[in-house]
Amino acid sequence: MLNIKELLDEIKASPYKTIDVVAPHTGTVGFAELKVGDKVRSASGTWDEKPGTLLLQLTREHNTKPLHSPESGEVTELRHELEGKFVEAGTKLMTIRHYLSRSEVIDLILQKALFLFKAPERAKYYFVPEVDQKLKVSGKRSVKVSDGMEMFIVSRMKRETPLSYSGPEGLIYAVYFHRGDNVDAGEPLLGICPEDQLTMIEDVVARVQGEWEEQG
Repeated sequence: MLNIKELLDEIKASPYKTIDVVAPHTGTVGFAELKVGDKVRSASGTWDEKPGTLLLQLTREHNTKPLHSPESGEVTELRHELEGKFVEAGTKLMTIRHYLSRSEVIDLILQKALFLFKAPERAKYYFVPEVDQKLKVSGKRSVKVSDGMEMFIVSRMKRETPLSYSGPEGLIYAVYFHRGDNVDAGEPLLGICPEDQLTMIEDVVARVQGEWEEQG
């Protein structure tokens, strides 16, 4: 069984994730007026319609495209030696240190504490009608799953096929996809919680919600 306290202490000791900003395509680099230690912001607005902090621009064949910050955080590395240079796709240009939010910490804990049932292929996933109805009426933790239970309709290339759950018995605690979205192979679809661990997991989630201090 996962030691939740140890995991939480580990996250508290290093409550960050490091994001390497790389060139999405070839081009000539032009950095924005940033320096190490500066704070940057991710996209905001109801639909993320307001772009994040401008980090740099890449120019290719007289076509200049801006690159905005994917997360809020602090600039910890800037490769100024690449200013004005032509770079290949995938070249690291800068690094941002992002302080984990309360919801990100909870998600990190849940992804380690729960059994993750993952997408076997890139496709759109839909719950079978019986499960879908129960989730809508009674909520996630009302649905108990067991190995072999028919759970999804998989839609790919205009073909629909059934997909059964494979894994330990438990309750649906988390749903990681949205109806109609394409899910990549290997990405989690469900987080399943054994019934005897439900109280423990709910307690640690409540603890994080009460104790974790948001930054910025």
